[in-house]
Amino acid sequence: MLAPRLLRLLAALPLLALGGCAALEHGVMNHAGPIAASHWHLYVIVGVVLVAVAGPVLLLTPLIAWHYRLSNKRHAFRPKWDFSWTLEGLIWIPPIGIVIGLSVLLWDYTHMLDPYRPIASGQAPLEVQAVGLDWKWLFIYPDEHIATINRLTIPAGRPVHLRLTSGTVMQSLLIPRLAGQIYAMTGMVSQLNLAASHPGVFLGENTQFNGKGFQDQKFNVVALPPADYPKWVGQARASGHPFDADDFAGLFHKSSPSQPVVFSSAPPHLFRQIIVRSQETGS
Repeated sequence: MLAPRLLRLLAALPLLALGGCAALEHGVMNHAGPIAASHWHLYVIVGVVLVAVAGPVLLLTPLIAWHYRLSNKRHAFRPKWDFSWTLEGLIWIPPIGIVIGLSVLLWDYTHMLDPYRPIASGQAPLEVQAVGLDWKWLFIYPDEHIATINRLTIPAGRPVHLRLTSGTVMQSLLIPRLAGQIYAMTGMVSQLNLAASHPGVFLGENTQFNGKGFQDQKFNVVALPPADYPKWVGQARASGHPFDADDFAGLFHKSSPSQPVVFSSAPPHLFRQIIVRSQETGS
């Protein structure tokens, strides 16, 4: 009975591996912006170094165990041997070099990928204010005077400067194909710079567990061709759904909208209002 079950399990493993390939489409391997591309470049370098370190260990451990197996009578293990400069050099010099090399690399990349660092561009960045809530994201466009829930629309090829806060508990914004993870905290403001190199739809989510609706706190980042972005702004303003007091109160209800929401207008100081409310209520 056990053998057929084991065979079925082994036969299913390739299918499981292939099923996971869809997840790669939404990850940093399939990067679609300069920040995510730099992240992937760093991951590749560190991964190669780790393979170079772990590879010989994983290869030699079974070989040495096989060579000095009990049944091998032709080769004896002799633990008493003299000091060897060559062996000491192999033990110490490569690890020291790896640590120094990775330290320099990570120092450079840490400063280059600082989420607060603006992206060099001939265009002014699009300003967006993001608010993490239970269990949804509010995006405010202060220059366009509009807002959306669970959809971030940006022009491709133009830097985007996000200012983030939370209206409830701590949140963690992640858009794997465009940028790294950044926290949004109650009563505080953090920043994230990103850009999409080409039009497309990219997954964003909250990666900080904050309740039973956490798994639904996802949204799409829609990168439009530059010429289409003003058209989308015009459509949003013509949607006829201004942000009012009822909408403000509804932000703090624990809910996940089934569809993205577009507000044709938003109060000029909405982002600040949410921060002040959080500071006053302590939530």
